[in-house]
Amino acid sequence: MSGTFSCDVLIVGAGIAGLMAAHRLEAAGKIVVVVDREERVGGRMITEHVAGGWADTGAQFFTVRDPEFGRFVAEWLAEGLIFEWSTGWSDGSLLPPAPAAHSRYAAYEGLTAVPRHLAQNLTIHKAVNIETVTPAAPGWLAVADSGAAYQCQALILTPPVPLSLALLAAGQVTLAADDQAALTTITYAPCITAVCHLDGAINLPEPGALQRPDHPISWIADNQRKGTSPRVCLVSVHVNPAYSRLWWLSPDVELVGALRRELQPFLTANTTIHEIIIHRWPHALPTTLYPERTLLAAGLPPLVFAGDAFSGPRVEGAALSGLAAAKKILGY
Repeated sequence: MSGTFSCDVLIVGAGIAGLMAAHRLEAAGKIVVVVDREERVGGRMITEHVAGGWADTGAQFFTVRDPEFGRFVAEWLAEGLIFEWSTGWSDGSLLPPAPAAHSRYAAYEGLTAVPRHLAQNLTIHKAVNIETVTPAAPGWLAVADSGAAYQCQALILTPPVPLSLALLAAGQVTLAADDQAALTTITYAPCITAVCHLDGAINLPEPGALQRPDHPISWIADNQRKGTSPRVCLVSVHVNPAYSRLWWLSPDVELVGALRRELQPFLTANTTIHEIIIHRWPHALPTTLYPERTLLAAGLPPLVFAGDAFSGPRVEGAALSGLAAAKKILGY
């Protein structure tokens, strides 16, 4: 995509933070453009199509603790977009899960259905890789590697914070010292994930997921039992942060071998692993958070940082951060 585009607010990142911010801003009458370097929306809410089935690769579910996010979830439930998957699952064994305080929600067509739903009627430019952002009266100029340029009055950055800071550095933008210090303290843990296509079935406790935080394979979920892949057995696997760092540079063939060994005890008789697809997420889990839901940069045209590293991680945290970012822009 090339050309020059003008808008009131440019949002970099079409994950749930960016999409929620766009909804709030458009409802207030702002002209909004969302750009994302991927060919899809959703960020880490991604569902992969494998062998005629669907598997959640990144986020596996979400919970609701805040009434503001709860109002959106209630609408999605009423529309039949999502369902309550579980109120908990087994932690480290094949014993039944203990009830938890919060429902875990999943989507019938995989979690990517939620950002796709939010993206309807928004102006979203996909496969746009923004390289630099610089102040340009009366706001900001963002330039993509394709030559596309976006002139906006306000800018919201929702990528992982190190990537947002790299955009500013490329444009030689200097943040206030306090803002720079606060943002550089935010850290993330990586995660290696995999989608495993099975010829047969896997033995997991209800509701078809096993959580083992201290084990190399910290999460195993059967998307067939979950309801995401009714016709094909696809298993989502997450490696814990410590082993993800240890294995990060390992060739895929070595990772596939390790995952085959880890999954073997859970496979039912005559089940074979047909295929394992590896993904690497360098900024999968915020480990040091910024204490507020968003950060408005000082001394610059309206610039707001948002995402799951702000106040609360996971899907709900990112959604609430996006809503807070929109509120900052509207109150500027």
